[in-house]
Amino acid sequence: MARFKYAGRDRKGKKSGVITANTKKEAAAKLAKSGIRVIELEEQPETLLTKDITIGNPVKLEQMVMFLKQFSTLLHAGVTVVDAIVILAQQTESKGLKKALAVVETELREGRPLSEAFAKQKKVFEPLFVNMVRAGEATGSLDETLEEMADHYEQQYRTRQKVISALAYPIVVGFIAIGVVIFLLVSVVPTFVTMFDDLGGELPAITKFVIGASDWMQAYWYVVVAIALLVTIAVWAVRQRKETKYYLDYFLLRMPIFGNLLQKAALARMTRTLSSLFSNSVPILQALDIVAHVVENEIIAKVIHESRESLERGGSMTEPMKRHWAFPPLIHHMIAIGEETGALDSMLAKVADFYEREVEAVTDRLKALIEPLMIVALAAIVGTIVTSILVPMFEIFNTVQQQ
Repeated sequence: MARFKYAGRDRKGKKSGVITANTKKEAAAKLAKSGIRVIELEEQPETLLTKDITIGNPVKLEQMVMFLKQFSTLLHAGVTVVDAIVILAQQTESKGLKKALAVVETELREGRPLSEAFAKQKKVFEPLFVNMVRAGEATGSLDETLEEMADHYEQQYRTRQKVISALAYPIVVGFIAIGVVIFLLVSVVPTFVTMFDDLGGELPAITKFVIGASDWMQAYWYVVVAIALLVTIAVWAVRQRKETKYYLDYFLLRMPIFGNLLQKAALARMTRTLSSLFSNSVPILQALDIVAHVVENEIIAKVIHESRESLERGGSMTEPMKRHWAFPPLIHHMIAIGEETGALDSMLAKVADFYEREVEAVTDRLKALIEPLMIVALAAIVGTIVTSILVPMFEIFNTVQQQ
C-alpha cells in the first residue's frame, strides 16, 4: 500500500498525519469516513523502510488462476467489470493482487479500458495476459477469454510443479546429506579422536582421512559457509542479466538428465502460449515478442527472436528452429503443417499437449530413478564415516582379546 501525508480539519480543529491506502481516492475516502475534511493530500515517496519488497511476481500462479476463474464466472453471470473487480479485490488473499485491483478499479472509473488498466500493473499482469484481455475486449468475449487464460495458467502451474518436484527431491536430500556429514564430522568424530590417541597404534587410511576432514571442518567451517553464500549470490547475479543468463540457461539445458526435462518444459510453455495468442487473433509478430518475454529461457527466446526476424524478411518462422539443437524436429514440422493448413493454433496446442505429457512422464521416471540413487549415495557417505570409526575399534578389541 502507498502512504499519503494529509492535512485537514475535524471537529477539534486542524489535524495532520500519514495514512496508508491503495490509491489517493481511497485515502481521501478513509479520511472522510473518519470525519476529517481533507485540505491537502499527497503521496509520500517510497523508502527502503516503507517499500513492500517482493521477489518476482507478487501474485502466485495459483492465485492468478483462482482470480481468473472467479472473474470469468462473475462476468458470465452479468456482473459489470467494475463491480467484479471490486468484489474480487475484497475477497482475494493476495496483497499484491488486492493492491493492483484497487488501482485497476480507479482506472476503470476514470473511463480507461480494462486492458489498459491491467497493462499499467506490469508486476502483476504480464504482456500475455494484457494482450489476451485486449483481444477479448475487441471480440466481446471477455468472459470466455478469461476462462481460457485460467486454463492456460492452470496447465502452466501443473507443469511447473512437476518440474519443481523433480528437481526439489535431489536438492533436499543433498542438503540433508551435507548436514548429516557436517554433524558427524564436527560432533561425533572428535569424540573418538582422543580415544584413538590414548590407545596409540597405526590407524587405517580411511580413519586418517575422516579425522583429517573433521579437523579441517572444525578449523575452517566459515569457508564452507562463505562458499555457499558466494555461489548463491553468483547464481542470483547471473540471472539478473540477459547476457549471463543465456550461458546459465545453456548449461541447464545441456545438463545430463535434468536438461531434457527443462527443455521439454520450456517448449511446452512456448507452444501453449503461442497457441493461446494465435487462437485469439493476436498478430504473429506481436505474439512472438510476447512469447520471447514469458518463456523464461534465453536460449529459446533467442531462437524466437530469430524466427520473428525471419518472418519480417518474408521467410518462414521455422527456419531458425530447424538450425537449433534446442528445437526437436516435431516442433518445426508441426508448425510448418500449421502454416500450410492455416491451423497453426491447433497444431501448437497439440504440440503443447505432447510436451506437457512428456514432462509428466519424465518427472515420474526421474523420481523413480533418483530416489534409490540418493539413498545409496547418502548411505555410502555416512557408511564411510561410520566404518572409519568402527574399523580401528574392532582392531583395538581384537588386540585386547589376544592379550
